[in-house]
Formats: sequence, structure tokens, C-alpha cells
Amino acid sequence: MAEVTHEGQIPLTTRQGKHWASAYAWPAIRKFIVTKPLGAIGGIIILLMVITAIFADTIAPYDPYEINQRLQFNSPSLEHWFGTDEFGRDLFTRIVYGARVALFIGLTAAFVGATGGAILGVTSAYLGGKVDLFLQRLIDVMLAFPLLILALAIVTVLGRSIPNVVLAIAIPIIPRTARIVRSNALSIKEHIYVEAARAVGCSHMWVILRHIIPNVMAPYLILLTAQFGNAILVEASLSFLGLGTAEPTPSWGLMLSGSALAYAERAPWVAVFPGIAISLAVFGFNLFGDSLRDALDPKLRHRT
Repeated sequence: MAEVTHEGQIPLTTRQGKHWASAYAWPAIRKFIVTKPLGAIGGIIILLMVITAIFADTIAPYDPYEINQRLQFNSPSLEHWFGTDEFGRDLFTRIVYGARVALFIGLTAAFVGATGGAILGVTSAYLGGKVDLFLQRLIDVMLAFPLLILALAIVTVLGRSIPNVVLAIAIPIIPRTARIVRSNALSIKEHIYVEAARAVGCSHMWVILRHIIPNVMAPYLILLTAQFGNAILVEASLSFLGLGTAEPTPSWGLMLSGSALAYAERAPWVAVFPGIAISLAVFGFNLFGDSLRDALDPKLRHRT
């Protein structure tokens, strides 16, 4: 039962929670669709990918691990929409289940990397001094390596498994997020309201949680969304090179390796359809991330 004040009214926070979607969320979504049509297209691609991953058991007509050598390299048909691979497995089914792998690895790696980078960036900016100097030199060293090269090195050391692939993709994302979040946190740190909070005796943790973190959420969300596509692409690259997921996992990158190269002329669909799936996923996340940046960045907002 809702709490009632002495004036017989439901508290403002309860009413806001009840009507938030209709009063704020839907108008914001409609405005985003109207002003950022490309971002809306990217959002639709992402939504379709999420739906595909969630309902893969219902959408897929076959078992993704079922082997039937009699159906080896069958061309696309009404029974097998995307054809079959070298083991007679249905490609459409494996691509549908591959959405689960791509989303799990991509979203988990992007979240861990972006969140870790945001924490590191805020800590570095707020503490300053020798802590900031040490952390920034460490970030410089990590940024000297391209994302894919550093991920390759990490997964080579840790071994081939899905948790290790997630970690290998997340670690290179940390310095890229930390550098941008730090620059935003440095400017916020010098604002008058932060100095006032310190002057009245607020603890460092309170200042960080109340003033710094809320004001770096916009760049954090932009970076998080932008890194989704990169994480999916890096996972596909690692699997293609034989350092990501292992057979028989239905991974898009894994589908492009091995038979896709060996039988490119005989069965081109083995490479074409997984390649299209990867391209659409990365394209959708990049479109949505760029539009989200334009919508949330106050420096770019006046242009829309």
C-alpha cells in the first residue's frame, strides 16, 4: 500500500515512479527516433538481436549441435534457409544461437571494461598527485597496444575459454574508458559545488558518489554502448584466429574460420551469412552509440 502524507497525497517519489515511463521515457524515446533516425535503426537492429538471442530455442528449427554428414554443404533451400556447413549442421540455427554467444561475450566484456575504466578514471582524477601520475603512465602503456593485439596476448596467456575471452576483451577497454572519464571528472572536480561539499565536511566517498559519478554517467553510457560493437568484433576476430570460443560452440567468428576458408568456392554461404550477422551487429551498435553520443553530449546537443 502506498504511503500517504499528512495532506492525503502520495509522496512525489512514488508518483514519479508510477508515471515515469509515460511522462519521461516514452517522450524521450519518440524524440530520439525523430531526431536520430539512424540511431533508431541501430536500436531496432540491437532489439532484433536481443529477441533472437532470448527466443533462440523457439526461432531455430534445428539443434545447433546436430551433425548429419549426408547434409554436408547443402545450399540454401526451404529446409535450410542459410544452407549447411561441413558437418551438415543448419547454418541458420547456428547463427541464431550465435547471437547468444556474441551478446553475452560482447555485453559482458564491454560492461566490465567500461565500468572498470570509469572507476579507474574517477579515482585517478579525484585523488590526483602521485596516484594520478602512476595510473596515467600505466594507462599510457596499455594504450600503446591496439585493442586486438592486447586481447590476443591476454587470451594466449590465460587460455582458450569464454571467461578468458571476456577478460581478454575487457582489459583493453579499461584504459580507453578511463582516459575519457578522467578528463570529465577533472573538470567536474573543480566546480564550486564540489568545493562547497568539501568545505562543509563531506567525506571523499560522499563527494564522489553524489557529485562526480552522476556527472560522468553520460560519457560512461556513450563509451559503454560504443564498446559493445568493438567487443563483438574482437570476439569474432579471436574465434576466427582460433583463440576464442572452441567447437562446437555456435560462434559467428568460429563459423568464418576453417571450412569457410577451405570451401569458399564450393560453399560460399558458409562464410557469407556469419559475416553478414557480424556486420549487422557491429553496424547496429555503432549507429546507436554515435546517436546516443550526439543526444547526451551537451556540446553536440545544440546541433540536433
